[in-house]
Amino acid sequence: MDTTHEVFNQPAPLVGYNLFETNRPLRDALKFNAPELQTAGLHDLGETIGSAEMQTHARLASVNGPQLHTHDRFGRRIDEVEFHPSYHALMKAAVGAGLHGTPWGSPHPGPLPHAGEGIHRAGPSPHVKRAAGFMLFTELEPSILCPISMTYAATPALRSNAALYADWGAKLGSLWYDPALKSFKDKPGVTMGMGMTEKQGGSDVRANTTRAVRVGSDAWGERYEITGHKWFFSAPMCDAFLVLAQAPAGLTCFFLPRVLPDGEHNAIQIQRLKDKLGNKANASSEVEFQGASAWLVGEEGRGIPQILEMGTMTRLDCALGTSGLIRQALSLALNHTSQRQAFGKPLIDQPLMKNVLADLALESEAATALAIRLARAFDHPQDEHERLMARILTPVAKFWICKRGSHFAQEAMECLGGNGYVEEGGEGVMARVYREMPLNSIWEGAGNIMALDLLRGLRKGDAAAALAQELTPARGQHAALDRLIEALPSRIDLLASETEARRLAQDVALAVQGALLAQTAPPAVVGAFCASRLGGDWGQAFGTLSAGTDFDSILQRAMPR
Repeated sequence: MDTTHEVFNQPAPLVGYNLFETNRPLRDALKFNAPELQTAGLHDLGETIGSAEMQTHARLASVNGPQLHTHDRFGRRIDEVEFHPSYHALMKAAVGAGLHGTPWGSPHPGPLPHAGEGIHRAGPSPHVKRAAGFMLFTELEPSILCPISMTYAATPALRSNAALYADWGAKLGSLWYDPALKSFKDKPGVTMGMGMTEKQGGSDVRANTTRAVRVGSDAWGERYEITGHKWFFSAPMCDAFLVLAQAPAGLTCFFLPRVLPDGEHNAIQIQRLKDKLGNKANASSEVEFQGASAWLVGEEGRGIPQILEMGTMTRLDCALGTSGLIRQALSLALNHTSQRQAFGKPLIDQPLMKNVLADLALESEAATALAIRLARAFDHPQDEHERLMARILTPVAKFWICKRGSHFAQEAMECLGGNGYVEEGGEGVMARVYREMPLNSIWEGAGNIMALDLLRGLRKGDAAAALAQELTPARGQHAALDRLIEALPSRIDLLASETEARRLAQDVALAVQGALLAQTAPPAVVGAFCASRLGGDWGQAFGTLSAGTDFDSILQRAMPR
């Protein structure tokens, strides 16, 4: 019998490969920013998350989203979120890879009780290594990284309450994941979340109305009761949260455990889970605090400075995460076009498609270079130049990389044609990436917040001089880069209006990306990036590089296999 349905000219899924070994831009960025870094763990992680098993977990966790159970069958409030087993498999892998609180070290030497291998031992450049792992894991499934990122950001804040840090610090750095809702004392490892924004304020946390009333003190210090709400309370099954509330002295940071030390559940009521565009595997919720017990972290009235410190770290993760998503979208596009035939040859060999893919590859490498450079600053907090670069590059990287993500994903999806728009099967990963892209641009401060934060950073101390110092090693590598570097100081000095802040953030990002590529990338990449992004030899869409571009060299460097 003749068949009418013969499947041919369809690419094999991108599976069973090592995401780290095939990512040459990432490996070169690590060599430049942390030459002493041991990458064996990253190699192992890249192998694991490229496997068919882990990609299946990623799909299942996203398709089978979290379910809220406010009451048990007898009518008692339980306020629990149920996750698919694949969610827990992904969390176990991310925690086991040390992507959460491990770079901060541990307050206690030796293994934890019941923890087997104990805590992670941070080697050289722990923040850079963790950043690379975070980027790689994002290519697999970014949704579960919300509690991972919040644990990373919240851990150092606990140091301002020595008693809390003594009890919780080591477990926040444990490589063991335990999803059970029980006292931290009975768990080998824990995670933390945050609760900052409220429905009436959003980014304006000074408008918060949640109240804190002091009720006494104990081994953890000053204890308060918190009454109010949080409009975005992500990962509500974490073991504890840092929350903002109005105390007598003003907005203050508090430590609020999910389960109290005596085993009783804290007075947190989950009202509903958010129905989001993407980020489907993660539970984002709205909650009410009904006199919930919490402990003071830092000083009363100092909540804003503390949340800004934590926000710096979560914003780093936004830049890292989007860089990882960009790399994944590029890899999917390259995998498809290298196998799919059209008009007698592979799509990747068609001149115009080659232009599009090379342009995307430039964007991906530049994002990776900037994100890893920012992570390097966190490894050297005592170095004044690195401290200033962290202050400047955090809003810059968060603004520019995340802004480019959605446009990038749309173009990469177009490389796959209709297959890219379909949710099912291996190619459905592209649709998931596309839905995820806007999140990091919105979360932890949208574009305007980041651009204005850059202005504040540049107007303090020697930040502008530090930026000039950062760019100096790249002088003489490309005329367009030199012109931009020379123009930035006067633009910073003369900037009088906030209305130009986005333009400045864009140009600082491009200047730093160009300078980094000039020191880490081959000539084909440097020349094409500077000519297009800095020299104006470019259109207003991807795929508008000049005909003289060395497309083949750029694409060979970017291939995921």
